[in-house]
Amino acid sequence: MTVFQQIEAANDSGHRFDEGRRWAASISLGFDARPDGSNTATRMTHVRHQGPLRVQRPFYPEGRNGCCHVYLLHPPGGLVSGDALSIEARVGEGAHTLLTTPAAAKLYKADSHGVAWAQHTTLKVEKDGILEYLPQETLAFDGSRGEQSTTIELETGAKCLGWEILALGRPASKLPFISGHLEQRFRLLMDGRPLWLERQPMDPNHPRFKGHWGQGGATVQATLWVVGLEDEAAAIEELRETLPESKRWAVTRRRSVVLLRYLGQERNEAWAICQQAWELLRPRLTGQPASIPRIWLT
Repeated sequence: MTVFQQIEAANDSGHRFDEGRRWAASISLGFDARPDGSNTATRMTHVRHQGPLRVQRPFYPEGRNGCCHVYLLHPPGGLVSGDALSIEARVGEGAHTLLTTPAAAKLYKADSHGVAWAQHTTLKVEKDGILEYLPQETLAFDGSRGEQSTTIELETGAKCLGWEILALGRPASKLPFISGHLEQRFRLLMDGRPLWLERQPMDPNHPRFKGHWGQGGATVQATLWVVGLEDEAAAIEELRETLPESKRWAVTRRRSVVLLRYLGQERNEAWAICQQAWELLRPRLTGQPASIPRIWLT
């Protein structure tokens, strides 16, 4: 049975309201470098989707031979109990792609049966390919239950820069994240060998959630990663010298992966730090200045 046949079978249970409820959606994208006169250009060569996951047409704000910008669309705007999203993207040899989203994703409160949602993202970058994975932030409502996993598979010579930004609860509405359970998993591989593996559960009833040795009561967290820099030490030094001085973020290097972390209370601050870091790192990674996706400004 193929993945899409499995999804169709799973959708048969999408109208249930008990523990067996499940509504699946998936999208698979492929990008390749194609001849364009005397140059090459990145073109979206493969698109297949099932359920409410779509992409708009590719955009080329950096010129027709520049980076291919694509917006991942999930029309419902959030995940509810039983939702199961699968996102796959492959960046071929010599191609350059930027993936982002048009708005923040929302993780809604679980139903009365406590049925979880799931989102699994798999990104593959071939030799000399470049991927920038820059989704807008994720907002987890009180009572949400589910798992997010991100797997990035790189070949030697591939480059990747991305981030994940998560905000818990709705402080403006005085609705903190006091119940539910979230789990994030990250796997970053080079030629099948792990560079960075991480599992992070978030349970407001666990001592780690409020302990100074863990979450420390923070409601916003972010991780930015980059692989493929020629001079990692110089990039880290520039970040430390340029980003606003604060105890809420830090940057380090592990196994050729540069990691920037944020842990605090302000979603806008986390986004601003990640965006500024991206603007500093992108020229070092790609040789091109940052080109802010227009969708971020709407």
